[in-house]
Amino acid sequence: MKTGIVLEGGALRAIFSSGVCDGLLEGGIMPDYLIGVSAGIAYGVSYLSQQPRRNLEVVTTYAQDRRYMGINNLADKNNRSYFGLKFAYDTIPNELIPFDYDTFAAYPGQVEAVVTNLNTGKADYMEVPRRDRHSLLLQVTCAMPLMFPIYHINGQPYLDGGVGDSIPWRHALEQGCDRLLVVLTRPRSYVRKPTGMMHLIRKTYRKYPNFVAAMEHRAEEYNKDREALFEKERKGEVLVIAPDSTLGVARIERNPDKLRLLWAKGYQAAVDRLDEIRAYFSGSEG
Repeated sequence: MKTGIVLEGGALRAIFSSGVCDGLLEGGIMPDYLIGVSAGIAYGVSYLSQQPRRNLEVVTTYAQDRRYMGINNLADKNNRSYFGLKFAYDTIPNELIPFDYDTFAAYPGQVEAVVTNLNTGKADYMEVPRRDRHSLLLQVTCAMPLMFPIYHINGQPYLDGGVGDSIPWRHALEQGCDRLLVVLTRPRSYVRKPTGMMHLIRKTYRKYPNFVAAMEHRAEEYNKDREALFEKERKGEVLVIAPDSTLGVARIERNPDKLRLLWAKGYQAAVDRLDEIRAYFSGSEG
């Protein structure tokens, strides 16, 4: 039996799934496989490094810090991202709120991040390096269109994994997970609407028509994918945790109190279902 956890992205809204992971960690639950998208996996590695509340400390300490995020970072020709890349992915984990690379390296399971190939417009799934002190792959999976530079890996251009596969539950099943927990960052009632930025997307990424097409159909594909996931859940084939509300938390939320409350929602959602999740992962449910 192979257990797996899937973590949706959503930038700072992913503090909800971080709360879920903290609840699971304190409940002694660790999967054989973990895959995440964007902030889902950027936060998820702290679960595998067994550092509860680390992400909460990061976002509540630095959400209002211009070095962490702000329009000035986007205007910096050496940064070209809304987020301060060196500060967020190097200074914080290596100096200010240290990431435990040793414990992460000792995690015996498989951990993957989703990135979107601009040439194909499709998702690629990559193993997360255990000791990358610059967090390159985590930067790539978080690279929201128009808010990050294009990254290149093995000669291929990449951006945010959420464009190609926002909730990679199908890939997790293909990797052999027969017990799967999917953590969403939007309520079950949420319906994604097409982006109002398509004119800018078309202009900025005109060299990548497959990526532009993926962006044009993203909302439709996302909504269909969630419906298929919920049908899987109704059949008892996966477990799903989703917030009943995001409390108005934005992708680039700066209010520490709102972030704490959304984290707490995730934490409580996990705690309330610990027995169910343990039984499901052990194959003894029912």
